[in-house]
Amino acid sequence: MNISLQGKNAIICGSTQGIGRAAAIELAQLGASCILLARNEESLQQVTLELDRAWGQQHEYCVVDFADTEMVKETARQIVSSKTIHILINNTGGPKAGPIIEAAEEEFTKAFQQHLVNNHHLTQAVVPGMKQAGFGRIINIISTSVKTPLANLGVSNTIRAAVASWAKTVANELGQFSITVNSVLPGYTDTQRLRSLIDTNARRRGVAKDVIEREMMESIPVKRFGDASEIAAVIAFLASPAASFVNGVSIPVDGGKTGTI
Repeated sequence: MNISLQGKNAIICGSTQGIGRAAAIELAQLGASCILLARNEESLQQVTLELDRAWGQQHEYCVVDFADTEMVKETARQIVSSKTIHILINNTGGPKAGPIIEAAEEEFTKAFQQHLVNNHHLTQAVVPGMKQAGFGRIINIISTSVKTPLANLGVSNTIRAAVASWAKTVANELGQFSITVNSVLPGYTDTQRLRSLIDTNARRRGVAKDVIEREMMESIPVKRFGDASEIAAVIAFLASPAASFVNGVSIPVDGGKTGTI
């Protein structure tokens, strides 16, 4: 099975922590040269230094605030002006928790810009090079809420579903050019995002955090949280030549929690 990414260039968004960082580490181990995007330069520098260089890779980073869609668009333009991008990992932190009925209008518009519009700008920038190279992998890190909406994540459920539909549409258009577009749907993964949700739910219900944590684990057939590296392994496969016939799918990586086939 060919999973080598030697000679491939990858953009990984939200790559200073959690799943984004784990994905960058995994792609580099398979030979990819990684371009990390995030807003914290100190963290970007640290992760860049951690990446494997055994294949002669040249890793770099760009400081980008995903709240500024024009900044994202311009950064993408600058990157593709000097190199072909073969792999794009669209990944950014989710909207804040809360019931959908209480959400303000601007929460939806902000989330739409940060997730779907930024994904679209980045994809538009990299696709011409992918077409020319005859190889492209666009992988969107979303959520299992695409399959089953999650309680108390109203805005996130709404926007994540929109991103999944966008991704499927793009996959249908780009498959003929050997460019695949897929979405990974992480379940409860032990990241800062999950810890923040546990804290929020504990405060809302007036219970200890370990109560929330036990309840969440009990809802997962494997009875534990996922590790970011386990999500990254699926991302890496989808980015590889071996996954050339996997296109337009949304894959839960959740220990079996999602209650759909």
